[in-house]
Amino acid sequence: MSQPYWNHNVHYQSLVMTLMPAGCQRALDIGCGDGLLASKLAARAAHVTAADRSPEAIALACERHGGLDNVGFVTADYLDDPRGLLPEGKYDFISAVAVLHHADFAQATQALTRLLTPGGRLVVIGLAKNRSPLDWIIGGAGQVASRVLRLRFGPKTDPGKGVPAMDPVLSWGETARLARGLLPGSRFRRLLLRRYLLVWDKPA
Repeated sequence: MSQPYWNHNVHYQSLVMTLMPAGCQRALDIGCGDGLLASKLAARAAHVTAADRSPEAIALACERHGGLDNVGFVTADYLDDPRGLLPEGKYDFISAVAVLHHADFAQATQALTRLLTPGGRLVVIGLAKNRSPLDWIIGGAGQVASRVLRLRFGPKTDPGKGVPAMDPVLSWGETARLARGLLPGSRFRRLLLRRYLLVWDKPA
């Protein structure tokens, strides 16, 4: 599938796709933004719910991808969902790209794990803060790689208005330690382009 634009989040969407279990019935993309990832997940899942707390983002997602029969777009906050738009224990697969650093990490992961069905999988592509000398070295290498990729795929592009941005507070090490403590058995890996990968399978 050709990319309408490129940035660090879009770069790792293919990684998210490879981690979606075969035969997924109900997928949820949290913080869906303009809906690009949700549209890709729809090719592999029976139904995808694309959720964002920003009405502007959902309007943009509907404009760009509203023609997909198996994708539902909903304005909802996974941390505070009094209307029950995101039912607990329903989803076989949840993706959250550049989302968790907008909230308290423990609160965010607990909310997401409640939404998973037993045996379901959570995949997070997240951001963290450089703090140690090693962090800055890896970050520098990532900047070089980013420049090369921009030459190949085009400039980094904002997906549209209404998609908020926020700087991370936790460092890479703090995020990894919290993930290990809160999500036993999870896999955490730092990625090159200022992102990390977190994968957790909910016990069946």
